[in-house]
Formats: sequence, C-alpha cells, structure tokens
Amino acid sequence: MKSTELRSDCPISFSLDILGDRWTLLILRDMIFIGKSSYGEFLQSNEKIATNILADRLNTLELQKLVEKQVARDKKSKFTYILTEKGIDLIPVIMELAIWGSSNFPPGVDPDLIIELEPDREETIKKYKELARTRAEKQRKTQSTAL
Repeated sequence: MKSTELRSDCPISFSLDILGDRWTLLILRDMIFIGKSSYGEFLQSNEKIATNILADRLNTLELQKLVEKQVARDKKSKFTYILTEKGIDLIPVIMELAIWGSSNFPPGVDPDLIIELEPDREETIKKYKELARTRAEKQRKTQSTAL
C-alpha cells in the first residue's frame, strides 16, 4: 500500500489529500447508504469505477483506517470492507455534500433522505451513524464466527 503524501498541515488540505478524488466518497456513500461491503458490490455502482482505481481507493481507505478489510466468511479469497468509527465520522460530511448537490444539481439524492434531514438534521445523522455502527459490528461478528 502506498502512503498518502500530505501537502501541508492544513486540515482542509489533509482531508482533500485523503478524500478529494472522484471515487473515494462514492465508495463511502455506497457503504453508508446501501450497505455495500465487497469489491464486487462496489463494481456494480452506476458510476462504473475501473477495477484498478477501486483497488487503489480501498487500499487508501484501509491505510487511513476509514475501513477495515476482513476475509469474507463465504470465500477465503474474497474480502469485505467494514466502516471504522473514523469512517462513520464522515457521515455528516457526506450527507451535507448530498444536500448541497441535490439543491444545486437536481434530481439529486433520495428525496426521502432530504425529507428526513429537514426537520432534524442532527437526529437523522445520528440515526445513520448508528445504522453504520450496527452494520459494521454485525459484519465483524459474522467474520469472527467464520474463522
């Protein structure tokens, strides 16, 4: 795995060094909102990520401890990717990007998510974070019982 070369000590620059390409946030989006966890599932996204790019971004996400990689329960040559707490902490950022994109470039995100966010953004974000934690814990338990 390659390490990420940081350009400066600026937190925005650092965040962009990790997340600022066109694919990383889409992988995280698919994990958060759809529950994708395997290489094959990520390849099925509408954006059609190339296999070499996907492998690189998953390695970067793992290196930065936003996801953890585990051997799949059903096939030892396959891996699953699980959001870490550090990855879960990006949920508010991803939701705000979704809202901004939806407002400025319709048709945008699922209207139900926007409706859910409008009255209580904090509670909705909390709900999605908890859902992601529950999903990650379930994946970890499933993996550990298979070993």
